[in-house]
Amino acid sequence: MKPSAPFPSCAIRLCERLNQSGGIPVTTNLFTFVDLYSRGLTTLSHVLDQGAALAKSKGASEAEMLEWRLIEDMNPLRFQAFVCVNFAKQWTARVAGLEVPPDIASDLDLAGIKAAIEDAKGYLANLEPEQFEGRDEVPLTVTLGTGMAPTLPAAQWLTVFATTNFYFHLSMAYAILRARGAELGKRDMFAGGL
Repeated sequence: MKPSAPFPSCAIRLCERLNQSGGIPVTTNLFTFVDLYSRGLTTLSHVLDQGAALAKSKGASEAEMLEWRLIEDMNPLRFQAFVCVNFAKQWTARVAGLEVPPDIASDLDLAGIKAAIEDAKGYLANLEPEQFEGRDEVPLTVTLGTGMAPTLPAAQWLTVFATTNFYFHLSMAYAILRARGAELGKRDMFAGGL
């Protein structure tokens, strides 16, 4: 089955080659999520930059932008960024058996959030594959905001719970800004690379 427009012809040719060759083998382990989160943080930074440009064009302050919401009873943009940064550092630390870094301040301005993103990317860059080896089935008990404290294998926490939440909040940051008129498209979600 050939992909149809709007894919560029080079993408169609690549898909045809991958189909013929059986695809590109990819090895996934817990450490591969470190790069996934780093790329997601780069995307978050890019999305926030687009939002700041939009806010400026509308005469809104960055502080006002960080309080924008998709709907009134939803957490604001600032919270979405806060969760992405915290999850990227804290869940990789938990799974690697390291001390869990503290939450970033919940009242940071845009410059502070952007600095926290860079700090989180630096934290991730210092993690090593060996820290994750053999930890897939290590049971972790984590108390969630609701007071529940389930015990799950480390791999399940990282690959299912943490990653789903990370991408939910990254997508909400995108959606909040897109709903306000930011010129964002699907490719902006790949600002951190493929």
